[in-house]
Amino acid sequence: MSENELAGKVALITGAGSGIGRGIATVLGRRGAELVLTDLDEAKVREAASDLGGTALPHDVTSWTSCQEVVGRVLDSHGRIDVLVNNAGVSRSVPFHELDEAEWDRVHNVNVKGVFLTTRAVVPHMMERRGGSIISISSMVGKEAIPLFVHYSASKFAVIGLTQGLAKEMAPYDVRVNAVCPGVVRTPLWEPLLKQLSAAKGITRGEAWQEFVDGIPLGRPQEPEDIGEAVAFLASERARNMTGQGINVTGGMQLH
Repeated sequence: MSENELAGKVALITGAGSGIGRGIATVLGRRGAELVLTDLDEAKVREAASDLGGTALPHDVTSWTSCQEVVGRVLDSHGRIDVLVNNAGVSRSVPFHELDEAEWDRVHNVNVKGVFLTTRAVVPHMMERRGGSIISISSMVGKEAIPLFVHYSASKFAVIGLTQGLAKEMAPYDVRVNAVCPGVVRTPLWEPLLKQLSAAKGITRGEAWQEFVDGIPLGRPQEPEDIGEAVAFLASERARNMTGQGINVTGGMQLH
């Protein structure tokens, strides 16, 4: 592996203002990629771009117009998009019998429609150039669902399906399409769940978190940059014969 193996490549990363997205940006920048970071939270994404280097753009992944405008701006300013990382996502713990249409739509609009819209905006450019790497962030629960997250799990299963189908469709254009499935990564998305579990069990949030960590065979949680390392590999020429894959980064919690 070369420290600058992504030098000269333009990487567009959605949801890059914090959490896993920022971890991915950190690693890709370290590998030499030119970063374009997008997020609905303009302040956070500007801060990330300032810290890591690169361009910050406001971006609503649920909007066709926003996705087309972001991709157009990147092509105007950078001339190309070599790597697309669909990272933007939302989650919330809800018992199925309390799940309403609005919450179902909120999660699927970001986690599924957002992946579709951003990818749809980028794909014609990659087809024309006959090359590129698209990496979408799914989840270990996109392969094996868990209770209280039925709508989230369904959305992440959809990301795997989109990845597999598109990989076959884009293969003649040498555009590779893969997914990464994180395990237990303590990002802001976890905090409402930890609050809920700590209240239900009468324990601290730290103790609730430790219960999850105790279930990891390697005995340690994943960090945002662990996900970034997998993304960097899939974006590189080292993965030139990999497409349609869902790569687990779960410390052994997910094995298929």
